[in-house]
Amino acid sequence: MNETRGTMIDRYTKNGILEAADQKKLARKKIAVIGCGGLGGYLIEMLGRLGLRHINACDGDVFSVSNLNRQLLETEDNLGTNKAKAAAIRMETVNSEVSVRTFAEYLTPENAARIFDGCDLVIDALDSPQAKCMLEELCEGFRLPLVHGAGEGWFGQVCTVMPGDWTLRSLYQNTNRGDQQEAEKTGTPSFTPAAVAALQASEALKVLLDKEGILRNEVLFLDLYCGEFQKIKMKKEDMGKAQGSVVSLPERRNHGACEISDSSHHLE
Repeated sequence: MNETRGTMIDRYTKNGILEAADQKKLARKKIAVIGCGGLGGYLIEMLGRLGLRHINACDGDVFSVSNLNRQLLETEDNLGTNKAKAAAIRMETVNSEVSVRTFAEYLTPENAARIFDGCDLVIDALDSPQAKCMLEELCEGFRLPLVHGAGEGWFGQVCTVMPGDWTLRSLYQNTNRGDQQEAEKTGTPSFTPAAVAALQASEALKVLLDKEGILRNEVLFLDLYCGEFQKIKMKKEDMGKAQGSVVSLPERRNHGACEISDSSHHLE
């Protein structure tokens, strides 16, 4: 064992935004990160470094070559490794105070109770609208808050869903397989999941520490090409009318003016 690992009294002093009471409170909290690929790898890294000591990591997938461009936990040496298990291995080298319990399986209604056991919050790091909506439904059943994130290409979106909100059902209600196939063609560069995960981590921190200013009943949309952020209110009376994400993926080949279109596109 590295002789410095047992004397990390200064580990969290640079967190800055957290007072001692906040740091102690955070250490007692437990979360579930559902999906340990592009978003999930960054989320576990960020929250573990912050001092969140109890993480349930769930993913039934293994690393493939096509993940190398954007998934923090993957290296050329761990191709074929389960992503949740890789998260635990990585965190042991980053912050040995963090307990990462791994679930090398996909989330289902049948295993949700085990994966959510003792959790204060769930974080969405899944890669399809259908899976995200199922996750929202499960969190509703267990009365757990959910931090949502999605991204593809230059774009991303983040929000917090409290029990009873049903934000994702409204965002994704018109998603079809064609939308998902189009998203897969678009692809995702390395910086998009990192940016989305950073915002998700900040939302998670606010929820866990009972801070104000969470993105509830509103969605924050990121346009990383133009460097623009926009909040869209999800009014209660409009929740059933939402037609998917309000952000489109405009053509960028001519590097023209950056505008947010009225047409909709579902981010994964």
